[in-house]
Amino acid sequence: MSGQTNGGPLTTGTRRIRVLVVEDSPVIQQLLSHVIGADPRLEVAGIASSGEQALRMIERTAPDVVSLDIRLPGIDGFEVTSRIMRQTPLPIVVVASDVRDLDIPMRALQAGALAVVEKPGSMARADYQTVAHHLCTQLVIMSQVKVIRHRITARAARPASGMSAGASADAPSQDNRLADSRLPDNRLPDEAVAPDGRLRRFRALGLVASTGGPAALAKILRDLPADFPMPVFVVQHMGAPFMAGFASWLGTVSALPVRLGEAGLPPRPGTVYVAPGDRHLLVDGATLRLTADPMVCGQRPSGEVLFQSMARAYGASGIGVLLTGMGEDGARGLVDMRTAGAYTIAEHASTAVIHSMPGTAVRLGGAVEELPLDRVAGRLLQLTSDDKMAS
Repeated sequence: MSGQTNGGPLTTGTRRIRVLVVEDSPVIQQLLSHVIGADPRLEVAGIASSGEQALRMIERTAPDVVSLDIRLPGIDGFEVTSRIMRQTPLPIVVVASDVRDLDIPMRALQAGALAVVEKPGSMARADYQTVAHHLCTQLVIMSQVKVIRHRITARAARPASGMSAGASADAPSQDNRLADSRLPDNRLPDEAVAPDGRLRRFRALGLVASTGGPAALAKILRDLPADFPMPVFVVQHMGAPFMAGFASWLGTVSALPVRLGEAGLPPRPGTVYVAPGDRHLLVDGATLRLTADPMVCGQRPSGEVLFQSMARAYGASGIGVLLTGMGEDGARGLVDMRTAGAYTIAEHASTAVIHSMPGTAVRLGGAVEELPLDRVAGRLLQLTSDDKMAS
């Protein structure tokens, strides 16, 4: 989902990355072939006009990454993604033409696709070069993610809990224990407890994610109750045209109201504020602020900017959670929050699609603890309990 890379284009040696294009429109097939073929990092491994044809072509063409249209004759992009991830796992980039309707691409992300990007559409559009370059860069980045096979289980088949990530770039070793595994009975770490033995009071939560983030964010927000007692600030790296639809989609999976952040809004408890496209989201005093300041860590919006503003605005009463993503965005901001006394969580490598962002935060000492994704919401509920004592 990353909007930009942290640094220059990824190098892939002398071999070009092979892309299977799944697209039913002959005109768009030709356009995507031109875009991909013009990039020295990429080559077209094959073109499929339907999902059924794509599934047949995968073994023969041996692609490194799939460019997938979501509106296909026969089986749709969601079903194609699900079958690929069960049968022959490959990195999948969803290429969407209608940026206002995220239902199908978000379902594809839940099924295991790694990114959703805007379709170039036409060479006549003013931003054609920018959109085309972004598509190619995402294909390069995602081709390097190590995906894992999806297995159908009763848990995964249920819509409410079928949000697990479809890839892991850093599989943990047998000795790589969770940072809090030594705590008996899920006892809270000392950083969550005041000297009198009661839980510290927290006033705001920040969530930052990149590649694999939509599913991770949806999992967390789905598990938070409607009376969650603090505002939630979200930075997700995603192309600007998709952000309004993304916020709307999050609102369908969360009991909390979700809206795009707006300058001057006073943050309200129990509301989720999503950074809008191509703007940094900050908490400045008692209001939200948006800026078009330069990218930070190659990103705008940047998790670094959000976390640093939360460190200033909330100090020890903030909670920061850094989730899956490539690069280092948010890692030093999480350090700043922890230095200010905030409670900080990094997603564990066992569930992160890409562990680079949370892993960097851990390496820099920015995380109070590492947690797998399915334990994050539970920890947040513990931290915000009114009357539960630390045991």
